[in-house]
Amino acid sequence: MPMNALCLEDVERTFQLLRQTKARLDVRGFFPATSGNLSARIGPFSPDRFAFAVTTGGRDKSDMSPEDFLIVDQNGRPVGETRLKPSAETLIHCEIYRLTGCGAVVHAHTVFNNLASKLYREQGGVPIEGCDMLKAFGIWETGAPVELPILPNDGDAVRVARSIKSGITRKVPGFLLHNHGIFVWGDDLQAARRHLEAFEFLLELRCRLDGARRS
Repeated sequence: MPMNALCLEDVERTFQLLRQTKARLDVRGFFPATSGNLSARIGPFSPDRFAFAVTTGGRDKSDMSPEDFLIVDQNGRPVGETRLKPSAETLIHCEIYRLTGCGAVVHAHTVFNNLASKLYREQGGVPIEGCDMLKAFGIWETGAPVELPILPNDGDAVRVARSIKSGITRKVPGFLLHNHGIFVWGDDLQAARRHLEAFEFLLELRCRLDGARRS
């Protein structure tokens, strides 16, 4: 998708929303060191043709700079001339957009999402139930069984991107990569942020409950 196919006002608005979301999540410790990334779709969408703004790779999320974001196409290639390189997991963002048609994706590394991915690896998912926080995902039955998928991770973003279809469910807008972090998505950045905050609450609760039961 050529740059001139995107509306300048849409690009500027998306960059501003990404800055606000990045700052809010960074203050809460979701992006330690230079980890994590976030993106938001811009312009028209079809599964084989779309564009999105994504964080630049290797940057401290607490910094604010004109070089924080760039625009890439459905294959993760920069749109237009730029010296910037997209985040390492951009291909995973591409596949999430392609499979879900969502409007935004957030990826975060935290202690509890990594711990949960280790504790529940053999089960293939983290069971989450009996909590009012499920309403954040539009699940109003608090006793409904919900599982956050855990996908294998060999460190190769290309292979991981090809495998995530098994982690995409209509009911749960997220998945864990083993020993790595969580990916969440939503119709827009506000929804994706809400989903991340809810998942992190639920994962911390699950890990703390399991720890209390073992002690």
